[in-house]
Amino acid sequence: MEQTIHLIFLLCGIVAVGFVLCISVYLVISGLPAIREIGLTKFLFGKVWAPTNATTGPQFGILPFILTSVYGTTGALLLGVPVGLMTAIFLAKAAPPRLAAVIRTAVQLLAGIPSVVYGLVGMIVLVPAIRRAFGLGSGACLLAAILVLTVMVLPSIINVAETALQAVPREYEEASLALGATETETYFRVSLPAARSGVAAAVVLGVGRAIGEAMAIIMVAGNVANMPGLFTSVRFLTTGIISGMSDAAVGSLYQQALFSIGLVLFLFIMLINVLLNVCIKRRKED
Repeated sequence: MEQTIHLIFLLCGIVAVGFVLCISVYLVISGLPAIREIGLTKFLFGKVWAPTNATTGPQFGILPFILTSVYGTTGALLLGVPVGLMTAIFLAKAAPPRLAAVIRTAVQLLAGIPSVVYGLVGMIVLVPAIRRAFGLGSGACLLAAILVLTVMVLPSIINVAETALQAVPREYEEASLALGATETETYFRVSLPAARSGVAAAVVLGVGRAIGEAMAIIMVAGNVANMPGLFTSVRFLTTGIISGMSDAAVGSLYQQALFSIGLVLFLFIMLINVLLNVCIKRRKED
């Protein structure tokens, strides 16, 4: 019986790894032909994306998409991580049980709202508010995308970080309080460092949610292939793929370039995960 259960667990692990490998191989096979034909430098550092331009010829530069995704994800994390961590600390350590239950329910509801609803609310409420507040011709811009992404990453960060904080042994905190530290000092200097692995996992999930989001962003960011600016209509890597798939002919260079964008996005997420894991390892060794 034990061997059967171990075999089932092994098969489940192999299936998970197999899916990742299949996706990786498919993206490489589908994305490399366009990169070879366009040229790696022109593809990654070109500033113009005009795949259907019949006058000067198609151009497949995705630098605006890359920078927009980097800026948008970074902005969402700069706003969302502090708010999410503070909320997680409050729920795990300081909140009265009844209040904590209400806030947890609200966070779970946020996690369950479909992306298109976030985009719809952002398009109807946030975009006009930004347009009026800053006197813009259109409020569909990078700032609107950052604010929507900030709200969307909060549930992932709060839930995972709270679980990590609750797993910190109570003895650590009692020892800190016994040495004269206040509760606030204990939370930030003892509990939070002890839960850093779980907090890092929460940030990774937030990064994945932010950089992989498409439907909500396409509704509030303007979906124009411009170099990024806070009040400029922009297009992310994910929205670039969505926007082009309906227009690209099967087997065309345009479609292959869209697969290449997916490959770049995939490698970008993998790079972020590896860097964060290396940082966590070094901190543990230190």
